[in-house]
Formats: sequence, structure tokens, C-alpha cells
Amino acid sequence: MSEVLTVECPTCGNTVIWGEISPYRPFCSKRCQLIDLGEWANEEKTIPSQSDSSENDDWSEEPK
Repeated sequence: MSEVLTVECPTCGNTVIWGEISPYRPFCSKRCQLIDLGEWANEEKTIPSQSDSSENDDWSEEPK
């Protein structure tokens, strides 16, 4: 018999079974999945960068 793999929901911390039984994995529910998506959309979460400058630093609506 295989061992059941469980993970912690990144939003609320509930235990989630990693498998077909949990369609929103690694989240425990659609609600937690949407909360996480909203945090990324509001830029509350970011991926750290090695450089200090952003590729958008020189961005302008005016054509060059």
C-alpha cells in the first residue's frame, strides 16, 4: 500500500491530501485558491529578483 502524501494549504494551513481527491491542491478549497490569486494580483506577493532595476523602469506610453 502506498503512503498518502499530505501538504499544508499555503493560505490557511489546513492539511491537504496531494492527489485526485483534492482538486484545488495545494490549496484546501477554491476560496483559499482565490485568496492567493488575489494576493498575487494586488502585488502583495512577489518573486524576489537579483537585480535592482525592473524591465518596466523605462516603459512609456509615448512611442520612441
